[in-house]
Amino acid sequence: MYKFFIAALILGVTLSSCKEEKLGEIEDIPGLGGDAWVSGPVDKWIMDSLTTPYNISAKYKWDQFEFANITKSLVPPDEAQVIPLLSTIKKAWTLPYVQEAGSVFYNRFSPKFFILSGSNEYNAEGSITLGTAEGGRKVVLYGVNLFKIKGMAGYDAEKDSAFVKDWFLHTIHHEFGHILHQTVLYPVEFRNVTKALYQGGNWINWSDEDARRDGFVTAYSSLNFDEDFVEMIAMMLTEGKAGFDKILNSIPEGTSPRGVTKAQAQASLRQKEAVVVAYYKNTWKIDFYSLQNRVRGSMNKLF
Repeated sequence: MYKFFIAALILGVTLSSCKEEKLGEIEDIPGLGGDAWVSGPVDKWIMDSLTTPYNISAKYKWDQFEFANITKSLVPPDEAQVIPLLSTIKKAWTLPYVQEAGSVFYNRFSPKFFILSGSNEYNAEGSITLGTAEGGRKVVLYGVNLFKIKGMAGYDAEKDSAFVKDWFLHTIHHEFGHILHQTVLYPVEFRNVTKALYQGGNWINWSDEDARRDGFVTAYSSLNFDEDFVEMIAMMLTEGKAGFDKILNSIPEGTSPRGVTKAQAQASLRQKEAVVVAYYKNTWKIDFYSLQNRVRGSMNKLF
């Protein structure tokens, strides 16, 4: 079974000296002017719907070098998928934040460049990368060709709605959470809630159900403090209040293998919830529960 994770990357550049060689006639070097193609309906939609109002661009024309690991086998996105995907992200991420916090806030902190891959990125240890973020400005989304929402051919309400929620919408809310806490750090008290229980790299051997018995909202949230914080944000927003409460209520009776009772696990998750809500209010002047209602309302219309 594949496990899913979302990576935040900080890229460095190492420069080294090399022997100087003549390039010849510059005019003879192919592609020197950069990418060029005739603008079509997809490009116009991106310009009108994302670039003009929010200064966000999206690249769907294929360029393997836009991806962190160029050795991975990936395929381009189907152009027919691009507008439905980006429109969904706009409805369930962009507009709720703009409506709740205002366009000045959103335009300042939102990532500005989306890169789309048609296929998944599979990793040697058995996980799948859902997305990556670089420097808070560039977000890569994988699996675009698997995207389906209501009205698209072959749409399966139960399977596809869960996939879009858990894959694409969870990813963008997760990455935006990273941008926010990297701008202003969350309260240190969050780190003390389940401080002794983080798994590090061993999270991949844990199920979400196992993780919740120890007070983590997902297995991936047990990787470290920062991932725990943004996984809380993403899960609370995409599941909604009822869905989050259902997760807590699903924790079984008894004690986890690491000695945590059901009551303790639930209390830990409620403490983390309270810190997230207070962080949004005190740091960003955002009513988290109102934002949560907007996100879930948009998702309910999509699915």
